[in-house]
Amino acid sequence: MKDVNQRAKYDDFEVEDNYDFSNGIRGRFYKPKKIPTSMRLDNDILIFLKKQASEKKIAYQTLINNLLRDYMQVSGLTNPRKGTNYPVA
Repeated sequence: MKDVNQRAKYDDFEVEDNYDFSNGIRGRFYKPKKIPTSMRLDNDILIFLKKQASEKKIAYQTLINNLLRDYMQVSGLTNPRKGTNYPVA
């Protein structure tokens, strides 16, 4: 659609009240950015992290993720400007 005339034909588009998704596939194009995992932590560490997360009003899993990401950046394992790109050895 390069010009106004091509786009104009979509201006009168009406949204239907109901659509039939009976043959749809749930999550077909969804790609999660987070990977579910389990960790074994000492009880005192978990209590501390949950308390810190509660004070910051965030989920404790988010706090753990942020702490690990900070550690990666300090260790030089990721470039903060480019996300999670690891350096080539």
